[in-house]
Amino acid sequence: MRRLAALCAALLLLAGCGWGGAEADEGRLPGAPTGVTAAAGSATSVHVMWSAVSAADGIDGYEVYRGTTKVRDVPGSEHMVDVSRLRPSTSYVFTVRARDTAGRLGPPSREVRATTPAATRADASAPTRPGQVTGRVVGGRAVQLSWSAASDDVGVVSYDIHQGGTKIHSVGGNQTATVVTGLRPGVRYSFTVRARDAADNVSPASAVVRLTTAPGTDDGRGTAPTDFRAATRRADDGAYYFDLSWVPPRADGVITEYQIRLDGRPATSLVYGGTAPTGRATYSFYAGRDAGALHRLRVRARLPDGTWGGWSPERSVTTGAGP
Repeated sequence: MRRLAALCAALLLLAGCGWGGAEADEGRLPGAPTGVTAAAGSATSVHVMWSAVSAADGIDGYEVYRGTTKVRDVPGSEHMVDVSRLRPSTSYVFTVRARDTAGRLGPPSREVRATTPAATRADASAPTRPGQVTGRVVGGRAVQLSWSAASDDVGVVSYDIHQGGTKIHSVGGNQTATVVTGLRPGVRYSFTVRARDAADNVSPASAVVRLTTAPGTDDGRGTAPTDFRAATRRADDGAYYFDLSWVPPRADGVITEYQIRLDGRPATSLVYGGTAPTGRATYSFYAGRDAGALHRLRVRARLPDGTWGGWSPERSVTTGAGP
């Protein structure tokens, strides 16, 4: 279905069953974490990240595996970890499993691979500090940071992002921007960036960027899908279908779940089971058999930290009338 590999795409137009609350999930194991990525942080470490999992009884923690060996336990409030003590120039396979508060362990995520770079001999020189660090507020629950690249005598492998004195994320050495989500409205935050090379030498911290998230109720506009388009088409069987497309919001990590709202009510929950699109996403679903019916549609994404982003602008379409 146009590159979609959806595990869950259920129509909920009249069922009134919401988005899969505790009643729907009661007694079930946690789902497999989605959006799992792995990237080398140095010659001896890999940064593993995944999208937060929801469960009826709540998530108590995550287990991270290297091959078949469990290497880390992570609290349920976190969805990223640095796996260290690895070998240089080595390919590794990682999976993640969620554990709920009842002690039930869900199935493993899909496998992701990362290769550590070669070690550098006698490299005692740390990268230079990242410069020109800037930031902007993206609504009440997210900020965007950017910086100029650091330099190193061998090469920068990754950048560490710190919130106050705590490391909260890493990105690849070729990346000079990131989006931090999961923040609280109306709170002042301080961020710094450090560069890391293959020998695990870490640069001095960048200049501090202080940002205050938007106060009050967050409309999530900055975390909404963009360029949302909606049209209808008539299939060979005479039924009408909605054809939707959008650009995923920018976030650190892979966005694997969306909600679609139709005429002010939940319509479809979409979860990607394969590779989720990072460019324009497309989706189609049944609209009925009546021509001339006017409908309103919106879409929003579940961000990698487990929170919902903002709704896209609403689009109106009429069956049989095209866009």
